[in-house]
Amino acid sequence: MLAPSLKLRPVIYQVQGDTPKALTGILDDGVNLALWQRQLPAHIADFGGLLLSLNEPLAEALSLEMPGDDAEPNLHGLASGFSDLEGYEGFIADVSWLVSAFACLLGAQRIGLRLRVLDKAMCPRFHVDHVPVRLITTYAGIGSQWLKEGAMDRRQLGKPEAEPQDDSLIQQITSGEVALLKGEKWQGNEGFGLIHRSPQLAPGERRLILTLDWLS
Repeated sequence: MLAPSLKLRPVIYQVQGDTPKALTGILDDGVNLALWQRQLPAHIADFGGLLLSLNEPLAEALSLEMPGDDAEPNLHGLASGFSDLEGYEGFIADVSWLVSAFACLLGAQRIGLRLRVLDKAMCPRFHVDHVPVRLITTYAGIGSQWLKEGAMDRRQLGKPEAEPQDDSLIQQITSGEVALLKGEKWQGNEGFGLIHRSPQLAPGERRLILTLDWLS
């Protein structure tokens, strides 16, 4: 009689690097975060800081059908209320590059884009995303926070008393860095979506954040 086969628990880990190639690591089994530790170009960082200094609201969403033949995505009108600020064209070019790279990496035909200025933590509790994969980058202000596997009991997600009290367990994404977060709907990653949260903001503090979702 054959012994029953045991399904081994996958080894969950994260990858990072200082070139865009680091993002390709998200395709590997067991990887639930790929982080490009980039330094944001000065003119784009300055644009983000200037935009926040105006203290104006910004919450825009686009559903982008990806063109073929290496054509650029249509970002016409994105943050157009700030188009007179120095660095705007460089900012849009950077967003366009990220959209194209995200689509190329995943073979995506449709991408959901959200660009927002936040003055409070949108998702203050540690959680997982119920999507295949999401790109997050903060152009100005502090970045998102995440946990390595085992830092928190997944069964306790959403319970404030279960969250780590030791700050050394909480990982911080730096402003300008580009993160790919694998979620619960990535085939083979069920039960192992990256645990993360929005950072707490001090009164008057704000952040400019871009997210991309793989829609189809």
